[in-house]
Amino acid sequence: MRILCIHAHPDDIEFLAAGTLALLARQGHPITMVTMTPGDCGSAEFDSGETSRIRRAEAASAAAMIQAAYLCAEFRDLAIFNEDGARRRVVELIRRARPDLVLTASPIDYHADHEATSLLVRDACFAASAPNYCTGAAGAAPALEAIPHLYFTDSLGGVDRDGRPQRPGFFVNVESEMSVKREMLACHASQRNWLRRQHGIDEYLETMMQWTGEVGARAGVRFAEGFRRYPGHPYPQAPLLESALPSFILAAGE
Repeated sequence: MRILCIHAHPDDIEFLAAGTLALLARQGHPITMVTMTPGDCGSAEFDSGETSRIRRAEAASAAAMIQAAYLCAEFRDLAIFNEDGARRRVVELIRRARPDLVLTASPIDYHADHEATSLLVRDACFAASAPNYCTGAAGAAPALEAIPHLYFTDSLGGVDRDGRPQRPGFFVNVESEMSVKREMLACHASQRNWLRRQHGIDEYLETMMQWTGEVGARAGVRFAEGFRRYPGHPYPQAPLLESALPSFILAAGE
């Protein structure tokens, strides 16, 4: 099973889905991790070009820890919008990766880039299997045979913009992979100063552990990550992610 995980910025995947990706990687599933931007605005110390260079390298190092490929879609921070050119770019990326399963951002989250990423990826998964939808890319990849299975991660911190909890469809028990998840996030060392300045988060590794622990408490385990299968027609509804990790799946409950 080929897996494509697309989120907005370097470190978003590590906060929200790295434990699950590590479990899937251990089973031998090929994984591609994509950030929509290189995180070019994520610094008050370096200009956008240097920040991008640093953060691409950090994201590639994190992906390599689970033998995943890393790509950047080369949008720019705070400049991801649901428009025609952006959708065609994401469709081309999906067609080249040819995934069976796509994980992407929650449609409700604190950051405009997260929400725009979710919408673009959702619609690009639909368009990726339409042969007459042309991306205009040089050497364009052929259309997919079918719409891939689509899942959303939790929002950051598991809440919406107003702080209300967002209930996932199910949880993945990631206790066994927390050391890997932490090491993957630790690759993003450039973000400590930025997160302290912009987000009021100092020990970002401890914040991740706390958030993943809070999700775990809702699931009845020490650490968990939450996901939701997109239910829209005509996206496939077979529980592909759940079936790949049956002994790690926990029901969300009411």
